[in-house]
Amino acid sequence: MRNQPATYGSEQQFRILVQGVTDYAIFMLSPTGIVTSWNVGAQRIKGYSEAEIIGQHFSCFYTDEDRAAGLPAQILATAARDGRAEREGWRVRSDGTRFWAHVVVDAIRDETGTLLGFAKVTRDITERSEAAAALEKANAALFQAQKMEAIGRLTGGVAHDFNNLLSVLSNGLQILAMQSRTPLDMKMIEGMRRAVERGASLTQQLLSFARQQPLQAQVYDLNALIGDFEPMLRRAGNQQIHCELALHTRETFALVDAARFEAALLNLVVNAVDAMPEGGAITIKTEFVESRLPVTVALPAGNYVRISVADTGSGMSEDVLAQALDPFFTTKPAGKGTGLGLSQVYGFITQSGGDVVISSKVGNGTTVDLYLPASQPVGAVQLAASKRKVETVLLVEDEPDVLAVATELFVSIGYEVVPASGASEAVDILSQRQDIGVLFADITMPRGMSGIDLACQVREAHPGIKIVLTSGYPQAALRNEHAVLSDFTFVHKPYRLADLAKALRA
Repeated sequence: MRNQPATYGSEQQFRILVQGVTDYAIFMLSPTGIVTSWNVGAQRIKGYSEAEIIGQHFSCFYTDEDRAAGLPAQILATAARDGRAEREGWRVRSDGTRFWAHVVVDAIRDETGTLLGFAKVTRDITERSEAAAALEKANAALFQAQKMEAIGRLTGGVAHDFNNLLSVLSNGLQILAMQSRTPLDMKMIEGMRRAVERGASLTQQLLSFARQQPLQAQVYDLNALIGDFEPMLRRAGNQQIHCELALHTRETFALVDAARFEAALLNLVVNAVDAMPEGGAITIKTEFVESRLPVTVALPAGNYVRISVADTGSGMSEDVLAQALDPFFTTKPAGKGTGLGLSQVYGFITQSGGDVVISSKVGNGTTVDLYLPASQPVGAVQLAASKRKVETVLLVEDEPDVLAVATELFVSIGYEVVPASGASEAVDILSQRQDIGVLFADITMPRGMSGIDLACQVREAHPGIKIVLTSGYPQAALRNEHAVLSDFTFVHKPYRLADLAKALRA
């Protein structure tokens, strides 16, 4: 009996100690899971007062999903069997908000081994869990950035060396073509020339990924660039795909190479179309981002323009997403793509001081975010350039059917067209109109002045007009007759939409 007061005092001290703990929820459960005690820490973490929770089943702390899966009963069964159970998971406060909890449940038994109940200790570790997740995400992004940098250096070196080899082949073929050759020789030379051109195009894509392509950057309002380029973007889709612009009301100025920026957009839209064989929607959105925190792993705090291209297509798995920016990686069937589309976009954007972020889930579409450092317009010239008006094309073609179809093609991609059936008619038009921005002319015309002659005359009289020449003859063969052909942009017939866009926007 003399030990009773001492035992009673120890129990009182223990209760005071438990009640005074505020960082941990410490409470008792009956063998069936009914809450029988409640400390101050439990009230602070879970939000229930002692009067509200005593007599309630502890399963009310679990999410609906966990209750449906039977997790409350499972943790009590484990503790009863093993003496202790430890878990981490989402728990619910009295106001319905969730927190990430570390939970320990100990079985309490008397001297005979009879189960009296459970002691439960819960700690809110939401901040620690979020910090660990953020660190893991940052480490993964840093690894990706380092990997892309290393691949870029390697790719750039290989592309430079390969370009030198192609130059030797190209120059040799040009010399051979200039000599007297049989039709079979010329056919073989032309086939080799096309192969060299494909190889050269491939090296240009590689150099773009490696950020070793020279950029002709100016300050543009990206909203204006996208708006001007919208007809081309819509043309890349089909009747089953709806393309929508959601441009920020604020002017979005950035220092970019306009032609490369438009090519990057076209690349992303084509990828989005490929991901929606049964149709869907593409949304191109611009936003002005002001952040005091790093925007991505590669971009510090600051002001940026974010251009998002989102689709409702099939989406990508985590494995595919992790490799999406790698050069030569593609999920398309053999022969349907080089795997350089996204890597080319990445190279251009990072060379422009920005970054690319891709988010995607299988079945929920894909969003590609392009971040570019925001700029201020500097002077009236650049401001005017950033708000380009629709250009007028003087289209010179002696074949009526070709002229009619070509006119419709130019109109469909946002140009105003003035048709001419010959070089002399084009000269007359130029003497009367001051709004011509582009001359697009066939080289070979049967009567009078050729397209080359017209181009030389226009360059001398109207140096501000962009000139693009076209022909169905091989470029190498044309150079035999026109030594100045290399001074002009050339598009081979039949020209593809991408070739036409690249030439016109250069």
